[in-house]
Amino acid sequence: MSMVDGLPTNLPRLSRPNTPRPGVGMVHLGLGAFFRAHGALYVAEAMAASGGDWGIVGVSLQSPATRDALAPQSFAYTALERGPEGTRAQVVNVIEDCLVSRENPERVLALMSDPKVRIVTLTVTEKGYCYEPSTGHLNVDHPDIIHDSRSAVPYSAPGFLVRALAARRRAGLRPFTVLTCDNLPENGRLVRGVVLQLARMIDPGLADWIALEGRFPATMVDRIVPAIKPKEIEDAASLTGYRDAAPVVHEPFRQWVVEDDFVDGLRPDLGAVGVTLVDDVTPYEQMKLRCLNGTHSALAYLGYLAGHETIADTVADPVFARYVNQLWTHEIIPALTPPPGADILAYTEALFARYANPAIQHRTWQIAMDGSQKLPQRILGTLWQNYTTGRPAPGLNLAVAGWMRYVGGIDETGHPIQVKDPLAVYLREQSDLAVGVDKARRLLAVREIFSEDLTRALEPGICAAYERLMTLGARGAVEELS
Repeated sequence: MSMVDGLPTNLPRLSRPNTPRPGVGMVHLGLGAFFRAHGALYVAEAMAASGGDWGIVGVSLQSPATRDALAPQSFAYTALERGPEGTRAQVVNVIEDCLVSRENPERVLALMSDPKVRIVTLTVTEKGYCYEPSTGHLNVDHPDIIHDSRSAVPYSAPGFLVRALAARRRAGLRPFTVLTCDNLPENGRLVRGVVLQLARMIDPGLADWIALEGRFPATMVDRIVPAIKPKEIEDAASLTGYRDAAPVVHEPFRQWVVEDDFVDGLRPDLGAVGVTLVDDVTPYEQMKLRCLNGTHSALAYLGYLAGHETIADTVADPVFARYVNQLWTHEIIPALTPPPGADILAYTEALFARYANPAIQHRTWQIAMDGSQKLPQRILGTLWQNYTTGRPAPGLNLAVAGWMRYVGGIDETGHPIQVKDPLAVYLREQSDLAVGVDKARRLLAVREIFSEDLTRALEPGICAAYERLMTLGARGAVEELS
């Protein structure tokens, strides 16, 4: 297939059909691949099933790349579902526009202040909320938060939420529902707390209004969405007959659990398309964060160090297959209270099958990003619970040790690691200040990640795991556990 700039030259550019378009009812902050492969599909299906003006305008908070790729094709894109049986393509037409906040923040605020917008969703990753992972509180020293507390033209996601809610309050409008779709424990409550803290810095009366009238339902999202590769662009063209500069790829499985607590009850008919609507999302969220995200991170760090490029490659190694099943059986499931009626063993068996799906090339390096933000939710909570009940957790200790070796920036063959993390430079500096197991002790003293109580509790086990990792290598240390 002849290609120019990654796109086939002999096919027309993808565009949306000339059919009536829904009105805009939602704004999404952080229009990346995950939301386009997950939440946007649910919303499109909900409108097809039950109607409603729930068209989405995406907002990119940093780069214009997504906007620039989608705009020439009227914001249509292809979603490629990759399963062991093959690939299925779906053209999605739910995105109505995409704005770039750094280019025109006033336009973003005007859109969020429009009374027709009733829900603002977010996938800005853990670091996008400008909070301290060790405490869950707003990082008031974050440069963007300092700016947003003083300027009516914000930089951060919390800043846009607060300033747009302030504009709605001044106009006598109802607030929008804030619906976070990021992998954070009690994500709705965490985002509510961050928003209220920033609002109180600006105007205590605004904070009181948001606390009384606003809604921040918690959610649990689940779908594996790997980074796009050139082959996906070629496959989208082959399956649809169109050039698409911004396809997404995802596994067949999906799940969305949402607390049914929206301002004035206004939302798409999500229940009609398989979304689980609940009063309390916590049991679902803990099961997913610990069973899926926790083991994903463990496999990412240790698998990367052992030379495995993808999760599928990692679990194809019998040593790592035993490791992940031992994590579930002996260290994670005993620390869980699963949702009512959930078959936790069947859930983890299904997870393993998803990891092993050869059609989903989810890179260990991609999952390893932003570990300083992810570890507290994915692994450290489980470790603490095991510690307080006297239950050994050598596999999770080794996962943390793997992260420590990874952020040191040098792999087991002496080659540099491109560490992507908001604390990457600081973590590397701390690692470089020590030798041997003292590297682990230096990193355990990073209070943005580890509290003092957690450090005291976990230091013996993590330091022992780090020593084994340095002596045996990642694969050898994993094999020793079994």
